[in-house]
Amino acid sequence: MSLPYQWLLFDADGTLFDYDAAEASALREAFRLERLSFSTEIEAAYRQINARVWQAFENGQISSQELRVERFRQLFQQFNLNEDAQIFSRLYLGFLGQSSQLLDGAEELIFGLRGQGYRLAIITNGLSDVQRPRLAASSISGCFEGLFISEELPAAKPHPAFFDAVFQQIGQPQKSSVLVIGDSLSSDIRGGQAYQLDTCWYHPNGGAPLPDDLQPTYTITRLEELLDILQSQ
Repeated sequence: MSLPYQWLLFDADGTLFDYDAAEASALREAFRLERLSFSTEIEAAYRQINARVWQAFENGQISSQELRVERFRQLFQQFNLNEDAQIFSRLYLGFLGQSSQLLDGAEELIFGLRGQGYRLAIITNGLSDVQRPRLAASSISGCFEGLFISEELPAAKPHPAFFDAVFQQIGQPQKSSVLVIGDSLSSDIRGGQAYQLDTCWYHPNGGAPLPDDLQPTYTITRLEELLDILQSQ
């Protein structure tokens, strides 16, 4: 059987791993360990702050080391909490790295694709001390030929230097033989499109309008739809 793609490059958080559940659990545990009161208001504020800080990281405005601390510095400032953001960040990341929950359908998808002969890799802007242990602890850890983390590469998604580094390590395949799969328009889809790769936008909520300058090759709302798409090629 001729495969439509040789390599499938998957984002990690929000595409394969249930980041929202892992984040909520890690926050609760870190607050509990530090004997701080935790609430839905604090959780919601953290998500907003975290999204802004990650966007700044994608834009090259802050480093991954600054990202680790800045989001908690802003959170504690907003709620007038006298807590060391650096110490808290280490606690939080430790708990986050232990969380390897997969999204519904992720395990079946990855085993199915691997069984069909696709070469799989993960491309992520996540932090090394979180991504490596959580992938190692997951049921799909043995399915990937590469784990490419922006913190360990010259740049973060969506920048071309990130994809240059990935392509160098996977043997410089033809761009037409590579598909990027991810939930983030700003990093996965924009990065893949700018690098002249086909892209698959995983958008489980559906219905969001696309920017005029972005057009994913495929859009799916359930992970298992990717199998259907590839089998129909």
